[in-house]
Amino acid sequence: MKKQLSGAVALIIAGLCNIAWATTGQPPAWSYTAPTGPENWGELHSEYERCTSGKAQSPIDIETAVQTESGPLTFAYQPGHAVVLNNGHTIEVSPVNAGSITLASGNYSLVQLHFHTPSEEKIQGRTYPLNAHLVHRNAVGELAVVALLFEEGAHNPTLERILANMPGNTGGVANLEGLSVSDLLPTRHEHYAYSGSLTTPPCTEDVRWHVLSTVMQLSPAQLQAFQALYPMNARPVQPLNGRQVHIGG
Repeated sequence: MKKQLSGAVALIIAGLCNIAWATTGQPPAWSYTAPTGPENWGELHSEYERCTSGKAQSPIDIETAVQTESGPLTFAYQPGHAVVLNNGHTIEVSPVNAGSITLASGNYSLVQLHFHTPSEEKIQGRTYPLNAHLVHRNAVGELAVVALLFEEGAHNPTLERILANMPGNTGGVANLEGLSVSDLLPTRHEHYAYSGSLTTPPCTEDVRWHVLSTVMQLSPAQLQAFQALYPMNARPVQPLNGRQVHIGG
């Protein structure tokens, strides 16, 4: 009875969201809690169906990895102006002409970076208190994401520049000059590579994922500053469904 009721509620929510999209032109609302949370994303609208039906979804728990050459991962970032946005789901930073990464498949320009707490990616079952996703796009629109993991420890001065400019209200925007995204990276770039998806609706697949294995640090106060705005904004890990994770350096 309880499962039937939950299904009925989900259908009602999906119907309301679809009506809202039709009348406002805006995509249906989604969140990290019921009834519009991850377990119901695929039912909110037909464009979100991949969140439920997809077989190559992210994030994942990296339990095992194949020791093969996953191809190059080269960073060529440059400092510059960035826009910091509170988009209602996370803090999103959009640098202007911030450079790119190079993979075996070519160059991907940095489009934006954003944060999740706790970390969406797990390594051998371990969750970290925060992670950042650096989203890149190539000339034909294909996506590549670099994931950074953070643990509590030393104060992070580069992260502080972003945290100090976080707008407190949804839709709020701040400008940040001279942001060096490369300073967020560890000095070593060993990583886990796999094929996955966006971790938010519409959960688009065929995204090239690279999870850096070196864990960075932020202070407890910095973590608390982010969690004051977003106490939890992480999608649960998804099944591998036969995908392999590769180790690269």
